[in-house]
Amino acid sequence: MVVPAGGLGTRFLPATKALPKEMVPVGDRPSIQWGIEEAVASGIERAVIVTAPGKELIQAHFAADPGLVATLEGRGADDLAHRVRDISQLCQMEFVVQPEPLGLGHAVWCAAPLVQGEEAIGVMLPDDLFSGSPPLLGQLIDVYRQQHCTVLALRRCPRDQISRYGVAAVEGEGAIFRVTDVVEKPSAAAAPSDLALMGRYVLTPEVIAELETTSAGAGGEIQLTDAIRRLAQKGAVVGLEFTGRLLDVGTLESWLATNAEIVWRDQELGPMLRARIQELELNQE
Repeated sequence: MVVPAGGLGTRFLPATKALPKEMVPVGDRPSIQWGIEEAVASGIERAVIVTAPGKELIQAHFAADPGLVATLEGRGADDLAHRVRDISQLCQMEFVVQPEPLGLGHAVWCAAPLVQGEEAIGVMLPDDLFSGSPPLLGQLIDVYRQQHCTVLALRRCPRDQISRYGVAAVEGEGAIFRVTDVVEKPSAAAAPSDLALMGRYVLTPEVIAELETTSAGAGGEIQLTDAIRRLAQKGAVVGLEFTGRLLDVGTLESWLATNAEIVWRDQELGPMLRARIQELELNQE
């Protein structure tokens, strides 16, 4: 599996001037850890994380820290020590640096030497956290095992928001579609459907091969969607309208909303949050 985590995090500045956006906490853990845990629940045993210069904290987060574990155990915080130990044992992790932020396609291409020879690779964007069962990446893997081709995660999107996403042109009915084209961030009028690509992919080696000859596209970046669309035109891509929800943490507003939802549902923190909100409401009267 490949996790692109080399973006600049400009939507979270100045908080992300030194802190990688993927390390911004959601609940009690950074957003990238939520993604790795989803992958592990999907059966993934190895992850290649694509970082950028200055993002060493991501690798440090997943590294073993026996000193911290020993300190916590010495203080009787065995449960917390166990949780810290588990972070480095989630799966096998390797790291590669994307020298410049040249787009999602370029990030996947940077990981290519570490995934050569694999039958297919999962790609997970940590800007979206999945809520539901079975895990989203696992749903795509199941479709790949049936179809043996590239699989995209699709979700219906309101037309006034469609320009934020890659959008699939599709054929067929039901939950699994044949994808005939992919358009990167079209206008509402130009969008070929209301099915948007939602940050999870299973890519065959043919996509990596297409990236080798993909030039800069929208935004001056090497777009993964450009490589996928060429493969789709050959009839080798399907899309799954998945079950479950994605919680967006890609903007400050959506990050706040997702944190509020996660904390609200937490058995320990939820009551404290509700009490604080009630207190704030009373103080406004």
